[in-house]
Amino acid sequence: MKYTYLFLFLFLSIPITAQNIFEGQVHFLDDNNNKQPLEGANVYWEKSTIGTLTDSEGKFNLPITENFKVLVISYLGFYTIKRHIHNDDFQLFLLTSKINDQLEEVIVSKRKKAIQKSYFETQNIVTVNSAELLKAACCNLSESFETNPSIDVNFSDALTGTKQIKMLGLSSPYLLITEENIPMVRGASQAYGLSFTPGTWVESIQITKGTGSVINGFESMAGQINTELLKPFNQPRLFFNAYSSVNGRNELNIQFSDSISKKWSTGIFVHGNQRSQQNDKNNDNFSDNPLSKQINLLNRWQYIDSEKGWVGFANIRYMDDHKQLGGTSFDPSIHKNSQLFWGSEIDTKRLDSSLKIGYVFPELPYQSLGFQMSYSQHNQESYFGLNAYDIHHQSFYASFLFNSIIGNTKSKFKAGINFMNDAYDEMVVSKRYKRIDYSLGGYFEYSYDNLDNFSLVAGIRVDNHNSLGTFLTPRFHARYVLAEKNIFRGSVGSGRKIANIFAENQPLFATSRLINIDSQSKGVFGLNPEKSWNYGFSYRRIFDLFSRPGDVTIDYYETHFQNQVVVDWENYREIAFYNLNGKSYSKSLQVSLDYTLLDNLDLRLAYKNYDVKTQYNDGLKQRPLLAKNRFFGNLSYETFPNDNNALWRFDTTYHQVGKQRLPNTVIYNNEFSDSYSLWNAQITRVFSNRFEIYIGGENLGNYKQPHPIVDADNPFGPNFDSSLVYGPIFGRNLYAGLRYTIL
Repeated sequence: MKYTYLFLFLFLSIPITAQNIFEGQVHFLDDNNNKQPLEGANVYWEKSTIGTLTDSEGKFNLPITENFKVLVISYLGFYTIKRHIHNDDFQLFLLTSKINDQLEEVIVSKRKKAIQKSYFETQNIVTVNSAELLKAACCNLSESFETNPSIDVNFSDALTGTKQIKMLGLSSPYLLITEENIPMVRGASQAYGLSFTPGTWVESIQITKGTGSVINGFESMAGQINTELLKPFNQPRLFFNAYSSVNGRNELNIQFSDSISKKWSTGIFVHGNQRSQQNDKNNDNFSDNPLSKQINLLNRWQYIDSEKGWVGFANIRYMDDHKQLGGTSFDPSIHKNSQLFWGSEIDTKRLDSSLKIGYVFPELPYQSLGFQMSYSQHNQESYFGLNAYDIHHQSFYASFLFNSIIGNTKSKFKAGINFMNDAYDEMVVSKRYKRIDYSLGGYFEYSYDNLDNFSLVAGIRVDNHNSLGTFLTPRFHARYVLAEKNIFRGSVGSGRKIANIFAENQPLFATSRLINIDSQSKGVFGLNPEKSWNYGFSYRRIFDLFSRPGDVTIDYYETHFQNQVVVDWENYREIAFYNLNGKSYSKSLQVSLDYTLLDNLDLRLAYKNYDVKTQYNDGLKQRPLLAKNRFFGNLSYETFPNDNNALWRFDTTYHQVGKQRLPNTVIYNNEFSDSYSLWNAQITRVFSNRFEIYIGGENLGNYKQPHPIVDADNPFGPNFDSSLVYGPIFGRNLYAGLRYTIL
């Protein structure tokens, strides 16, 4: 009976996704035939209660709802216009006066950029859309940031082939990673969770620098990454993608969608990948990439009743992932638990489901209710040589949200409650750790926008956690526009989390290091919970040079830890975990330039500088395996389409990674790594709206880290270590693929 209830819960689990925003501006012609902004015009989706008024600059923004495609703009004394909206590009509209019938309505649109920096948002948010994701192979979410300067991508170790991300100088455990605003990559999935979302499923990614909103919880310390998946209502009826690379990875994606009725739609996503080819280009008798196999299934349901104001989503997903890594001669059926050849297997099974329901009051379109709930079960069984590590994690999350206004639409608020329950069961070598974390919290967030040049978001939440106790989390964001083309943003806020020291640091098991936990508190693992403050600012200057658009952005953020679990790799014979006793901080500076050189030719440049230091037992040191200086460049070109919408796309990305401090080992004696460069490129031939092929290469310069595995000849000896990776292992990787779509 209990399995029946579980099946019903999973089948009925439904999510409300964060919606995209359509932005535009309304103008009219004055007596001198000069175009002027029109304030107070009514803008709304036809046959809906979703609408707004234009501001003093004639600007507006509306949530994009897939069931509404016709935009209506009206103003007393002017003709009402209706326009079908086919995409979310920023558009300009010109209303014709009824007094002068000789003028006709005109629409001017501009090409939408693949990475968008919001003009209207108070928070510092960068949106990566599907066009940007197509610039690289993007096999999974962890590989979706190669062309984005805001995120740093590195390999986590020399064996698993897993890529980890960092932002503002801090690793992913200090980021809140959500899927459609539901916490996703956390707990047991921290090490490999980004590889569990195929890139072809992703519609867009929103990257928030700073602590983010109080709505999504208290765990965000340096930023938030939110992933939006494809929606059944606007998903192609059929999408097929095949991919193959010279490193032996083959991938297949098949996605279906169907409209069951006017209100119901469903989508089915099937993903499979496999690598059966062993590679050992550095001749250390260890595979450069793991042998792997993954099957990933997702079923989505979407419901919209625009007349009554209801919207809902339902997700159910199952994934089975298997990795074999280690020596090229390792055969798990023979050598498992023996010292003849070193090897490892990581077997992960994961079940996810979610429910989202939203209601917009028909007579009060500015007022809405939202409810979301999710359940996940993550089971990983693994061993690394003679070190066994198993983790079982069950998580339940529920949230209720209410939106409304205070007086008028310039002042808005959001209020709600969250509940989260996590049950962990870990087997570490031969010791078992079990615990349950649960928290109940409420929040209130106030936002103000004068519809001209100033906006702010101020929020506070109070939470009661069985390990953290009762605490407050304040967060504040402000935006000011000076003369339209100069945008200033600032933020400050705090964050807290419990360190899952084993799940977050799984590369430690593929070493001979001893685990040393310096327990000095009554917290989890005898370690204090982590607490930090983040503050920073952003300045963006929009300009026109030679009649072509561009912008320069400067981001500076600091994160200071009051409590932190220090992960100490400085002694090559052990990995030590202990509470911070002194300073720990991250200071991040990024300067970026976006400029359109020619029609359809875009340039993106960025420089990043990190000052990240922690007080270790032997002094204040720069964080290891983190480049202090990084340079990024991206050049993309797209030809104009012909009558059949055929075109070419060319994209190249350059990374210059500065030297990184290396912990002390038998071969690295507190030295720094070499700096290195990486070139990636891809060419796509689009034959029509239905069919395209692509070829590309990663690390075209064929850079490889020398000696990525310490003492590889003696893997069961005291010096073996595969965790100290600062660069690529495999070298040059070439790939090809095709995409086929039925709209």
